[in-house]
Amino acid sequence: MADINHIKERTNFCIKGELWEQIPKFFEELHPADIAEIINHAPLGAHNKLFDLLDDDIKPDVLAELDDQTEAYILEELTDEEISDIVEEMAPDDAADVLGELKDKRSEEILELMEDEESDEVRELLQYDEDTAGGIMTSDFVAVRATMTAAEAIDYFGSLDLDEPVYFVYVVDSLGRLTGWIELWKLLRQTHRDLPMEELADKETISVRTDTDQEEVARLASKYDLSSLPVLDWQNKLVGRVTADDIMDVIEEEASEDIFKLAGSNESELEYSSPLNACRARLPWLMVTLLAGFMNSLILKSFMANLTLSEIVALSFFIPIILAMGGNTGIQSSTLIIRAIALGTGHSRRIMKIISHEIAAGATMGVVCGTAIGLWAGFIITHDGTAMVSPAYLALTVGIALFCAMAFAAVFGALVPVVLNRFKIDPAVASGPFVTASNDIFALLIYYGTTASLIALRAAVLGG
Repeated sequence: MADINHIKERTNFCIKGELWEQIPKFFEELHPADIAEIINHAPLGAHNKLFDLLDDDIKPDVLAELDDQTEAYILEELTDEEISDIVEEMAPDDAADVLGELKDKRSEEILELMEDEESDEVRELLQYDEDTAGGIMTSDFVAVRATMTAAEAIDYFGSLDLDEPVYFVYVVDSLGRLTGWIELWKLLRQTHRDLPMEELADKETISVRTDTDQEEVARLASKYDLSSLPVLDWQNKLVGRVTADDIMDVIEEEASEDIFKLAGSNESELEYSSPLNACRARLPWLMVTLLAGFMNSLILKSFMANLTLSEIVALSFFIPIILAMGGNTGIQSSTLIIRAIALGTGHSRRIMKIISHEIAAGATMGVVCGTAIGLWAGFIITHDGTAMVSPAYLALTVGIALFCAMAFAAVFGALVPVVLNRFKIDPAVASGPFVTASNDIFALLIYYGTTASLIALRAAVLGG
């Protein structure tokens, strides 16, 4: 196998020196995915030149492997005729993905230039939303009638011209409705040649509808260890299948989307290099954090108005700890719930068990950390012999506040993803700035409330 990193370095050297005629020989020994990787990471302006250097027979495979932004650069420079020639040689689902990124008018013009059979297949796929099973499926599949014998099915299979690898043969009735499936190795067995497909087929089929969300498709494929999933329309007719490569793409896409949400951003940062676009992606969530900061400042202002200067100084030492511990506890709890929801194990009983577990864990951690911070508070306020406030009072205040903040954050962090999921909002948002900012506000309110309550209690005791 060729050393992709070495070839990438040599290619970049040739690009800088404009030695374009030397580059094609580097690509001869590479897989289309490796060529696509080199083009993706090439300097701006070199993408189209590199793509033009490819042999025509490999261009469809390379185009299918490019990332969205590089693909857009290349398609912008190609003529409609060139694009139609390329997509005609692509698998139907890959061709639909390429044309789906173009404006409707240009996409239609390219479809008109294609052969009728290929264009009809692509049009069929373009009618579905891109994030559904219909949007990611391919119309390349093998379906045989239940009345066929295995020998007849083999002859039929051998007559087909397929763009995607096939490991299963689907069995349908006279109306095209899926009734079962059979693995190729089982179909090819000599002893099965004269048996009808309805007898050989496995009737236990896992299938999805054309409008099934792509994340659910990936979850089912992962759960049942499937290399492809049959796709049915509203009449239960077999219209396509989702293949392993598309399932892997969905898993990567959904994981990337969740990671961006955890950071309070979105995938547009990968597509555009402009700082303004980065700001547009990040600012909405940063504004949530800023708004939380405004609220915290109001809480602190009200907090400080009822304290003496020595109490303000002493208690302010521990505000960062209270906020940080509450925020971390909340994110830990929300992460467990989000994982359960993402893996499809987030049913009501399971969720309630996790929430109960988090309440107990949050309370236990609160006791441990509250005791530790209480002892530390008492120590640092008296170690130099000039206590600003009562060490016992400070230790009790900070310890109870931290315990309450962590217990609340554990419950809040566990409940927010459940509520968001109930309202069809991606629960990954709950592990981002939303929960962090909310926990900061509630942690400060708890600290304020605890301090105010103990001040009132102390006043009542001293007054009594």
